[in-house]
Amino acid sequence: MAIVEKVIDAPPQRVFDVLADGWTYSDWVVGTAHMRDVDDAWPRVGSQLHHRAGPWPFSLQDASTVLVCEPPHRLVLKAGLWPAGEAIVAFTLEPVGGGATRVRLGEDFAAGPLRWVHNKINDLVLHRRNRETLARLSDIATRQKG
Repeated sequence: MAIVEKVIDAPPQRVFDVLADGWTYSDWVVGTAHMRDVDDAWPRVGSQLHHRAGPWPFSLQDASTVLVCEPPHRLVLKAGLWPAGEAIVAFTLEPVGGGATRVRLGEDFAAGPLRWVHNKINDLVLHRRNRETLARLSDIATRQKG
């Protein structure tokens, strides 16, 4: 599993509040182009985000499903992007001094062709994508201070 981490200058609850707002995912998840719908129960286990990913006109529609939700410390999703496959994405939030949060983002392909085409280039792209994703998450969480 590829793991990236970042310390965000906001408490865990504020960071988790961004994760809990499904409509913001296209603002901070790199590659998500559009949120089509968010289940009313989001982020309860079993609820889904319905998204479009990739550039138009080649974008794909799929959904991501909550597997684990432990506010404000952990959220695990099964992110679909068929026919490319699906991934398990885990966010872990840990308080650190001064009201900040260490966020760990782990992602691993769980099914489909992307699982079978595992190599160093894919790992590097995924690592950079997830670093940028956490930078965007940080921007939104810290912007919500006041």
